[in-house]
Amino acid sequence: MIEVVTVDITTLDVSAVVNAANSTLLGGGGVDGAIHRAAGPRLQAHCGTLGGCPVGQARMTPGFGLRAPWIIHTVGPVWQGGSQGEADLLQACYTNSFELAVAKGLDSIAFPGISTGAYGYPVEQAAVLALETMQLYRFKVPRIVACCFSDRDARVYGKLLSGSTV
Repeated sequence: MIEVVTVDITTLDVSAVVNAANSTLLGGGGVDGAIHRAAGPRLQAHCGTLGGCPVGQARMTPGFGLRAPWIIHTVGPVWQGGSQGEADLLQACYTNSFELAVAKGLDSIAFPGISTGAYGYPVEQAAVLALETMQLYRFKVPRIVACCFSDRDARVYGKLLSGSTV
């Protein structure tokens, strides 16, 4: 089941939330900052032991102060016009995040729009990649949540899920 919501990802009751992190994993702005603030200082201390994370890869940590017991941190690509392998890197973010969830036996996961904020990835293009990957994993992780930043983003995801053109 794939749900589309517009809500603060840190409040979701899921097994794991995905953090659109920067490569240091030490916190930043947007979703990353919100997750770090909500999880508390133990998250930053734990992330400091991980040695960062390359673009397209993912790392898992405890959720600390979140409702979700796990956080999967992934580093999305910065949009550079689409000719620098951004689509493959973004696809890898979703795939690698799902693979960690499956390996841990998680039954629910919530994704933000990875790279669609400060990293500038066009929402429509990112949503297509996100939903394609979500469809591939829908039988391995029974509940998948696309947690959108805005109602506009949620409409994009909703139209794509219903088979309409964006």
